[in-house]
Amino acid sequence: MPVSRLDALIAEQEGLERVDAETIRSIQLKKLNRLLEREKERGGFYRGLPERLRSLEELPFLPFTTDEDLAANSSGLLLCSQARVSRVLSDATSGTTGAAKRVFYTEDDLENTVQLYMAGLGELVFPGSVTMICFPFSGPFGLGELISEAISRLGAKPLKTGPFLCYGEYAELLEREKPDTFVGMPVQLLGLLRFCGRGSLRRALVSGDACPESVIRECESILGSRLFPHYGSREMGMAGAICCQAHEGMHLRENKIIAEIVDGAGNALPKGEWGELVITTIGMEAMPLIRYRTEDYTRILPSPCPCGSQTLRLDRIERKQEGPSVPELDGIVFTDPAVTDCRYERKEDRLDVLILTKGSADIAALEEKLSAAAAPLKVGISAREATPGDQSLYRGKRTLNQS
Repeated sequence: MPVSRLDALIAEQEGLERVDAETIRSIQLKKLNRLLEREKERGGFYRGLPERLRSLEELPFLPFTTDEDLAANSSGLLLCSQARVSRVLSDATSGTTGAAKRVFYTEDDLENTVQLYMAGLGELVFPGSVTMICFPFSGPFGLGELISEAISRLGAKPLKTGPFLCYGEYAELLEREKPDTFVGMPVQLLGLLRFCGRGSLRRALVSGDACPESVIRECESILGSRLFPHYGSREMGMAGAICCQAHEGMHLRENKIIAEIVDGAGNALPKGEWGELVITTIGMEAMPLIRYRTEDYTRILPSPCPCGSQTLRLDRIERKQEGPSVPELDGIVFTDPAVTDCRYERKEDRLDVLILTKGSADIAALEEKLSAAAAPLKVGISAREATPGDQSLYRGKRTLNQS
């Protein structure tokens, strides 16, 4: 089994002959101390932190950075001149109140993202292959554009499909372009496979949303191959961890990110235990973050990867919330092989579920299982046959809509 392509990328970026755990930790401490020096010189948000740490064991004594800090201190967190900023991502929407969270990237930050995409996509994309990209295309340096650039550099053909086509349009694209690889969100992939069939698709990289085990298993069963789940967030440069040929967790780009796992009180947890992921982005130029609480929950896998890489690996990613979670609900709904998509809406003490099907779904059984999982909420399901004109019921990450 080949070693994760991330090892070769880290070796190239850091000028190493070999990537091992001790060398990675040395690189991390050196870059962290350089970051602390830059922060002291800049006099911005982190100006009160020490200028140097003696070891990485001192990192947990530094304070956390939160979403509220990002929203309230964008200019103080920016560590380069505005002239060097190539991309800004904001969570502002028409319903946003108060300051919006903004994350800044330099051209080098975005180049590092493309290089990590190449390492991850290189595990399943090969020269001459055709890859459909079902993430949004939002202009220069957007997510879809960066993935497309990585695919092109690998010698493959990117299909800039986007996430907003209807089932009929996806079916026509599969027939006309014969893509062999899918890149997009997991439930979107499952809906496409169930409505359109596998067609020419043989492999898939999924990211951008939680992926329940039942969804993974069903996608893999239809495709006849293992999925490659990836993890990233805007705070870590839209790219953080990639899956290798072993399919046992996601390798973290440790020369750019220091990862910690903490419990609800913020205390450090050892490898193997589940908790909140905290990141220090030592490789970001424009907006490095120190001990940022992601609100994503995972664990660092304790055993060595069968591929031989010594980089840390993250397990599946979950998002903590009160009450039933969307991945938990999806894990129930999509066990019915007739379901192609669903949407959830909570109204006080009620959970309304809209289900699209291809064929006959066992609505009574689904309602019973959802009622048990969502108790004490009252569950109501409405279902209809999916049509070629239907699009995904979510425009982005799957959430429990409140009304």
